[in-house]
Amino acid sequence: MGNGTYFFFMLFENLGCIKYAFFSLGFIFYCVVIYFNVLIILAVFLERTLHQPMYILISCLSINSVYGTAGFFPRLLTDLLYDTHRISFEACIIQSFVIYSYATYELTILMLMAFDRLVAISKPLHYNNIITIRFLTLLIVIAWLYPVIFVGCAGLLTARQKMCGNKLFKVYCHNYEIVKLSCMNHNINNIYGLIVTITTIFIPLIFILYSYVKILIICQRSSQDFRSKAYQTCIPHIAILLNFSVALFCELTLSRFVNGEIPIELAVILSLEFIVIPPFVNPIVYGLNFPGIRKKVRHLIKPYK
Repeated sequence: MGNGTYFFFMLFENLGCIKYAFFSLGFIFYCVVIYFNVLIILAVFLERTLHQPMYILISCLSINSVYGTAGFFPRLLTDLLYDTHRISFEACIIQSFVIYSYATYELTILMLMAFDRLVAISKPLHYNNIITIRFLTLLIVIAWLYPVIFVGCAGLLTARQKMCGNKLFKVYCHNYEIVKLSCMNHNINNIYGLIVTITTIFIPLIFILYSYVKILIICQRSSQDFRSKAYQTCIPHIAILLNFSVALFCELTLSRFVNGEIPIELAVILSLEFIVIPPFVNPIVYGLNFPGIRKKVRHLIKPYK
């Protein structure tokens, strides 16, 4: 089987009429996710008082949510609506790149948020001199290029493989599942996949944990008022981090199971958490916990009431 053929998503088979219910729910959910995240982006972009590092990074999370869900939901809804569930090899590689670059973008942005909070709490008097707009822009560019290089190279390695199978037991293209269908030696892919996991997932997570542990130590030595303000800005970030980390852990763990070892329904739910839940939860958490964003969002919504 050459690379010019197609893959087939086997989990869409035999859904019957219930697929229309799934399509309706998926379409409504996707619209809600886009609406919430666009509100956050517009609030930060239009309100000058929100042109601060913390809020800019929050808007980056929303931009990433729009990017990630755009790589997943349109294809999912198409497969639910039509009877043909095939995707070309090239399109599958692209979808895999978008979804997993979204995941790594999420972690690098959360890492920048942790760094921003660490500087703000440990060196409040020098914060504006350290986290300048120019420096922040440089960090954001690096945070976006970093995953592109590592995840993109993984996609290129997969693209050179010759496929001997075409059945994907997923609802989206998964790089590891594609590699398993190869009839060529893919030890290099497996080794590089481990490198990508370490560099794009574990290193950012270690830095994030280090930052928040250091923040916690600083807060324990500070006054009650300082501690309260620090917790108020850090707790939403920690909640978002925990939510995404658990979802990503489920996906990484699930990808190592052999098809049939766990129920299909559970497999689908666990594999979708990291791409479905964070884009929905993030704008709600930040919209509710940060008065500046909440106020501007209300102004944006008010004309439509």
